Amino acid sequence: EGVTFSLKDCLGLIENLGIEVRQVRLSGGGARSRLWREMQTDVFGKETAVVSSAEGPAFGAALLAAVGTGAYASVEEACRATIRVEDRLSPDPARRAAYAKAYGLYRDLYPALRPLFGR
Repeated sequence: EGVTFSLKDCLGLIENLGIEVRQVRLSGGGARSRLWREMQTDVFGKETAVVSSAEGPAFGAALLAAVGTGAYASVEEACRATIRVEDRLSPDPARRAAYAKAYGLYRDLYPALRPLFGR
């Protein structure tokens, strides 16, 4: 849960830039766990989608290289041509509410514990 709350903080930074996030895409080993996917879906309060590529960062780098070499005209075109959604989840309202409460506690604890991090 702590890792997922930290990821929610990262998602918040993106949204604070004015970027609308309607769906979070998941890949890799963690995406195989239904529990992990449900937790992220409920904490983020967004639909999540598992994509066909298990190697998210490496695959993304390969797609950028393909665009750079002219194999695709744009990142969007490369993604449309190669990425497939295998599963989707929507937030569960009851779990979402419970995680929202826990996330508030997480946000309060982090700065309170900061002076201890150096130890």
